[in-house]
Formats: sequence, structure tokens, C-alpha cells
Amino acid sequence: MGGRESTHAAQRRAVPGSGTDTDWYLHLFSPEQPDWNWRNPAVGDYFDGVLRLWFDKGVDGLRIDVAHALFKADGLPDSPSTGGVVDGLRSNPQVSDQEEVHEVYRRWRTLAEKYQPHRLLVGEVNLEPARAARYTRADEMQQAFAFAFVKLGWDPEAWAAVGNELDAARLLHGATPTWALENHDIVRSVTRFGGGNVGALRARAALVALLGLPGPAYLYQGQELALPEVDVPMESRVDPMWARGGVSRDGARVPLPWTEDAALSHGFSRAETVAVKSPTPWLPIPAGWGTHAIELQQQDPASSLALVTNALRLRRLLWNNEVFGPDDGGTWRVEAGNLLICERSADFFVAVAMGSEPVQLPTGSVLLSAAPLTEDGWLQRNDAAWVLRG
Repeated sequence: MGGRESTHAAQRRAVPGSGTDTDWYLHLFSPEQPDWNWRNPAVGDYFDGVLRLWFDKGVDGLRIDVAHALFKADGLPDSPSTGGVVDGLRSNPQVSDQEEVHEVYRRWRTLAEKYQPHRLLVGEVNLEPARAARYTRADEMQQAFAFAFVKLGWDPEAWAAVGNELDAARLLHGATPTWALENHDIVRSVTRFGGGNVGALRARAALVALLGLPGPAYLYQGQELALPEVDVPMESRVDPMWARGGVSRDGARVPLPWTEDAALSHGFSRAETVAVKSPTPWLPIPAGWGTHAIELQQQDPASSLALVTNALRLRRLLWNNEVFGPDDGGTWRVEAGNLLICERSADFFVAVAMGSEPVQLPTGSVLLSAAPLTEDGWLQRNDAAWVLRG
């Protein structure tokens, strides 16, 4: 819901009008996605109906696309710069983060809480943490993705700095961060963290870390399978950003491999009709994609999928036993050997070994790790663990 990120901020596009007049409309991303005029009261009324439609169907909640950019500067003044392909909506005050937008989410929150159970509003808010946190004040959206976190590489100091910044925003505005390390716009973590075996190990460790942090966590489809980024051939790329700005996000959008067999696109499509003899998805599937198949990982207790399943089961158990709390914060630091620590409570912390050698953990019992510990009980490099004190 809402707009899309800008490739040409505040671009106006002509369409045929009547008589000698020319009609114009504003779009920030694609000509097929005109932006709404949220200063027209009829737009707010219309979207109330959209929310009711889906809430009445029983959906648990809605993700609001580019939630900070519904309103543009009053009068649509010319912008001196687009701010770049991706960063325009974050850095350009003409097209994002207008103060009026908060009244929309207060109105939607009131509507969402008329349902039982209350419906969830989660925003894609690509702003600095202190600004993004304002969208999750007590009467606005319940969650907003922590974009400063989703863009991190494998750097303990950067993780700690962003973690502490997000916790400061939590203390200021009340809502815990909403953690994610992948989405449909970002290079997959296996590739972003180094690629190959090293990237796969780090991505597994990052999954363990992510699910142990205080607050909600989101996994992007295929992240639980440790899928790498795919180098989609140029002639097969369909992302509009590739045509307009030379940036393709298609590599994270290749269909999931459900089956090892390449027939029927590894189980992604099961269409077998006279008209469709060999169904082809919108993006080509690379050779060897079946080695990541869900059906294989479900049978392998050491797979990435099994690791995520176990982590989610343990996460719920710890929550039910009040080791976790809904209002937990997180204090971040980096210890010797590039050991990243997030102290979630007096009893529980998450550790990530981001150095080049195994590292000794602070005192406690390891509840979960992404890889086996060393014989001495140390955390291997590119590994992560949940540790319970006492």
C-alpha cells in the first residue's frame, strides 16, 4: 500500500487530456504506479474501505509500502535533486517524511483496533532510526522494519552501533525494533556476507542472531533455506529499476525450489495443461537450484531450514517461560576477538563470532548455536549462539 521508492523524485508525466488542456499526474517510481493525493479527503475515505475489505477477510495485518512517502511537500515544488535511485525517499524532504502522514496511521490504528484480535500494521519506513521510530508511537503503526539493520555487512562494530542506535530509538518512542536481514530489495545475506561457504556460514549465524534479538523478527522467503543471490542474465531481468537506474533486484526474487527435480520449475509451478506443457516462471531458475530444495532440507537435521525450525521452537519456549519479555531492550558491545554481544536481559544474551578465530564465550549455558562448538566449548568463527546465564 502506498507508493514505491523513487528513481525520479517528483517526476511529472503527461497523459492525453481533453481539448487543448494537458493533464498531469505524479509518480515517483513507475508510470504504472501513480501517487495518490493524500490531501484530498476522498483518498483517506477510500483507503479506509481498502483496510476494511482485507480485515473483514481475516488477514492478520498489512505491510504498508514506503510508508513514509504518502505525502509530498505542499504544492509539489521542484526538487533540486532526486537523491539517487534508492536513497531519494530517505534524503529528499520534498517527497517523504511529511508531518501529515502520521495522522493517516493514527486513523488506521484506530480502525485496526476495532477488530478482534487487533490487526497489525507494519511499515516499510526507510529512514534513520530516530525518525523511523516515530512511526511506531503508541497510537500509530505497531511495527516498522529496522532498515539500518537490514543493510549491514559482516562487521561487529557496525552491528553494535546500529543495535544501540535502534535501542535508543526504542527508549525514546516505546516500540521495539522490527528485525530483518533480507527483503525483496536487498542482496541475499549469503552473498552479502561473502558468498560461497563463508557466506553460507555467516548467513546461518545471522539467522540465529536475528531470532534471538529483542522484538519482532521477519524472514524473507528463501532466507530460511540459505539461498544465495542469483545472477540473473541481463536479457531476463524484469525489475523496472534495472531499466531506469541500472540496479536489479531480480537476484533475490527467483522462485523458491520446493523440489530437487528441475521439472515444473522445482515444484514452484505445477501447471500441467495442454496450453502449458513446460511452465516457466517470470525469472529463470539457475542450474543446481534443486540442491537448496525444501524437500531435501526437511530431511536433513543439519540444514538451514532445520536450524530455523529449531530456533523458532526454542524462541517460543523461552517466551512462554518468560526468559524473553515483550518490552526487552538490547545492549550491544564488541569484545576481544570481534565477539559481538547483545545483552537481551540479565539472564540471556546473543553472541556472534565475527573474527578470524574461535572465541571464548562469557559464562553461561549455550542453548542454541548455528554450528557445533569447538572441543573446548568455544564459539567457532562465523558462528552465533544463544546463551542463558545461571
